Amino acid sequence: MRDRAPGFSEGVDTILVTGARGQVGLELCRSLSLLGRVVAVARDTCDLASADQIVATMRSARPRVVINAGGYTAVDTAETEADVAHAINAVAPGLLAAEAKALGSLMVHYSTDYVFDGASEAPYTEADVTAPLSIYGRSKLDGELAIRDTGADNWVFRTSWVFGLQGANFLKSIARAALTRTSLSVVADQIGAPTPAALLADVTALAVRGYLSGLPMPYGVYHVAATGETSWYQYACRIVETLARSGVPVAVTPDRIVPIAAADYGSRAARPANSRLDTSCLRAALGVDLPDWSDGVDRVLAQLIEGRRLFG
Repeated sequence: MRDRAPGFSEGVDTILVTGARGQVGLELCRSLSLLGRVVAVARDTCDLASADQIVATMRSARPRVVINAGGYTAVDTAETEADVAHAINAVAPGLLAAEAKALGSLMVHYSTDYVFDGASEAPYTEADVTAPLSIYGRSKLDGELAIRDTGADNWVFRTSWVFGLQGANFLKSIARAALTRTSLSVVADQIGAPTPAALLADVTALAVRGYLSGLPMPYGVYHVAATGETSWYQYACRIVETLARSGVPVAVTPDRIVPIAAADYGSRAARPANSRLDTSCLRAALGVDLPDWSDGVDRVLAQLIEGRRLFG
């Protein structure tokens, strides 16, 4: 670990989290709370489209660790807002990493399975060739490269199909649609592993704990995702079946969920057919096992049902 620049407070480490109101950001504020002083910023205090705000935030907080949980995530809209997607997903991470390098700090960033074209028949490793199909995927890859080029100590965590209690995601969309719609059409020829935001946050906290203790895992790119695999169609069936078993009055039944091809769905941006990520490197580096995707889905659905969040 590199020497830190003067100005760090002794005793309590500052961890800066950007995008703190998003799915992963909110979970990070929980998982990191025992490791140091968490400074959580969102778009109203640190707009990632503004270089001036990024620099000012970093120089004010002077964090020992900066975790960039913010990003432009509107995959289809990015096809017509390439400049905005690039500013937030590519330029901003580079600026954060450059400021982190000047401070001698750690940069943590989240990327995506969309940096791959999905043509492989095997789960993707960190060493596989990237070939994004969309503007969004390209912007995320450019962000990875911008971080690397600064020379900052960094971890880039690529993940897939993120969901959680907060924000908009596939799980919540299907669960709510199931309450009122009698049929659904869902893409069946894209596969991946739905990954809970809480899992990403917990893995990050474990890695950061090692860093703060002076025993960081090697820097670089890691794949972080739940184990197992499913299609969007099978995922939707699992959601509806779980709701029904839990006594939720769903209007649709699994036999009324229609599998369709991605080509027939009409999305503006192309998605990889294979979004599976090989997590061997991360599991070896941290000495952890990762849960099956279905465990996280069942847990979040139970929390949504218990808190009556599906009915509001």
